[in-house]
Amino acid sequence: MDNLIQNSATVGVVISLLAYGFGSFLQRKTHFSLCNPLLISILLVIAFLGIFRISYDSYNLSGQYLSYLLTPATVALAIPLYRQMDLLKHNLVAILIAVLAGVLSSLGSILVLSILFHLSHSEYVTLLPKSITTAIGMGISEELGGNVNISVAVIIVTGVVGNIIIEPVCRLFRIKNPISRGLAAGTASHAIGTAKAMEMGEVEGSMSSLAIVVSGLMTVILASVFAGLY
Repeated sequence: MDNLIQNSATVGVVISLLAYGFGSFLQRKTHFSLCNPLLISILLVIAFLGIFRISYDSYNLSGQYLSYLLTPATVALAIPLYRQMDLLKHNLVAILIAVLAGVLSSLGSILVLSILFHLSHSEYVTLLPKSITTAIGMGISEELGGNVNISVAVIIVTGVVGNIIIEPVCRLFRIKNPISRGLAAGTASHAIGTAKAMEMGEVEGSMSSLAIVVSGLMTVILASVFAGLY
């Protein structure tokens, strides 16, 4: 099986797409937060590689072509920003301050925890992009010298946790403004949190989509600054 993977240019891609497709199907059927397609696909691929004793290098050799889609996916994030331009203009100051506060909280908490737990610089920068979308987070992690694979896992876990707790947190702190709820979801838990925001309401979903882009841009700038602090 390992030789088959190595000699094929598509088997890794097929495995990845089938795993993600099953995850999407499971989420549509169950509507359960933990049944996130990314999380399910990762677990399925790991199980597949383990059962058939396929090395990661062999799998990645034929599955790496999916990574080429990350660049256009990153560029495509400009679309929700353009679509919500009117909302951005009418609430510009509030949006920028709210998203900046969220980004600083995310980066600052990683800095504090890294100091407390004596993490290495590589481990520290690996965790910095935890709250932004995977396409941007992978680029930041790689540029700063982090472990990209771990960054992806951390980003997904952050999104899933945000997806689960966003509504209870809003109820606990009596956050009823749809703009505030949407910005919180998108800034803290990127696209996976946005899926929950869209269930909460149209405005929440729109503002969460907008927050993904704005927080991503801010993190690209501020992550380099925070990387030099530890």
